[in-house]
Amino acid sequence: MKTNIYICVAVMAAVTYFIRALPLVAIRGRIKSRFFKSFLHYVPFVTLAVMVFPGVLSSTGGFISALIGFLVAVAVSLLGASLPIVSILSVISVFITELFI
Repeated sequence: MKTNIYICVAVMAAVTYFIRALPLVAIRGRIKSRFFKSFLHYVPFVTLAVMVFPGVLSSTGGFISALIGFLVAVAVSLLGASLPIVSILSVISVFITELFI
């Protein structure tokens, strides 16, 4: 069975448009609930974390080195380091771990 690529693209475009347009139609006024506002504030961060986290643990040659790199990145970021420093130190920790494991 041969699928027409234009129909597939049109369906994907319609679904994407519907998902983005639905909140504009469903929510007419300002959002007054503090809970709902705070929930919507954190949605982009959670979505990014959910998309990135599996890739973090499968991005190296082994699970152990990926986990150590992740833990170093979390620890250094909790200490208040900037993003380049966190990235560099986690890459160095993965490199050193891969040398010894």
